Amino acid sequence: MSTGSAGFVAGLTAAALATVGVLAYQASASVPGSLGGGHERNSPAAAASKMPRDKRNPAALPAGSGTGRRVVYSLDDDRVWLVGAGNKVRRTFRVVPGSVDPRTGVHRVTSRSGAVTGTDGTPIEHVVRFTSRDGVHIGFSAAVGPPKEQVDPKVRTGGIRESRADGYAMWKFALVGEQVVVIR
Repeated sequence: MSTGSAGFVAGLTAAALATVGVLAYQASASVPGSLGGGHERNSPAAAASKMPRDKRNPAALPAGSGTGRRVVYSLDDDRVWLVGAGNKVRRTFRVVPGSVDPRTGVHRVTSRSGAVTGTDGTPIEHVVRFTSRDGVHIGFSAAVGPPKEQVDPKVRTGGIRESRADGYAMWKFALVGEQVVVIR
């Protein structure tokens, strides 16, 4: 085999290995957490959850939080980033979590509702659901009016509350199938 053909074969081999790596990552990222057998612990999003944040800019998109168009939700920071093409943050905002947290990892928006009543009895709008845990549906929403004065502390809620303006931005951005990356 000549030197030129050996280089050509080495290049083809490297390209094939890179393709297999990308396909393996895509396959693992699309497996639901309940079927992944440790998918959450091994996902890039879970690894990013342990990375330090930018101390000079705490609202900066966390490194390693995925690629492409997506919603990033940090459990520890109670913050959401709407990330568009080219990894450009289109909007970031604080949220108030419910009593049931989603699992870390990659999820997809499963359903949306324009206006409903939350499990705590509060009227909500722009509901964007992306997972469930132990029978509790989890998603983003905005309260239409003031919350109920007396909420039963035993009621498990998966509503991640946004302001009405942020809820509208999420509604326009996160259609069914949109990727939601949950990190620590």
